[in-house]
Amino acid sequence: MIDKNKIEKIVNEHIAGTDMFLVSLKVSTANRITVLADTMKGITIDECAELHRFLEKQLDRNTEDFELQVSSPGLNAPFRVIQQYYRNEGNMIELTDMNGEKFTGKLRNVTEGGFELETVIKGRGKNSRAEEISFNYDQVKAAKAVLTIN
Repeated sequence: MIDKNKIEKIVNEHIAGTDMFLVSLKVSTANRITVLADTMKGITIDECAELHRFLEKQLDRNTEDFELQVSSPGLNAPFRVIQQYYRNEGNMIELTDMNGEKFTGKLRNVTEGGFELETVIKGRGKNSRAEEISFNYDQVKAAKAVLTIN
């Protein structure tokens, strides 16, 4: 079986000095390697292909055969790394906290320790007010971007 740490080291070598970041890496017992990467502006197909070619050159199929897939995490995929919060700052997200409570709001003030979520609390009639709720990352069970069409 191909060593996951070896693949991660190769990926990190390729992305060093760029705004690309590793979101997820999986290596199955059948040597199916799945790399999810992104950038702060959104990863392009060309960037995925370049990372794929780099990995392909570093691995030897004659020693151990493998299947390799490199892609973006997807528009509606849950956040897995802090960089995804930074990437989506100012956008609408949905999150579920560790108590199972669900929130939807605009992601604000992202830091290494946590972030704020600007939510709208609906009152009676037209009485609605904005409220900012602070979260630490360890309080979040799941978070993902909300697709909005303008």
